[in-house]
Amino acid sequence: MAHTTETRALTAHVPLPLADKVDQLAASLERSRGWIIKQALTAWIDQEEERDRLTRKALADVDAGHVIDHQAVQAWADSLSTDKPLPVPL
Repeated sequence: MAHTTETRALTAHVPLPLADKVDQLAASLERSRGWIIKQALTAWIDQEEERDRLTRKALADVDAGHVIDHQAVQAWADSLSTDKPLPVPL
């Protein structure tokens, strides 16, 4: 028995140059416009979910006090252009 996935059509207005690029890419890959857009949307959502995960992790580190003092980072950055750079602050 074939497994079908339910779908829903989404409509978005995009600038003509972007639509043209989608069409060109679809033609060059011999894929449908819908396939190209689904791949792009999936990649973008994955990226945003990862960004959210990393942001939450960073905020948890801050809440736990795992931070590096701004002045220490600034001093380290300033030292990079000298003959004796400071070690990376921890």
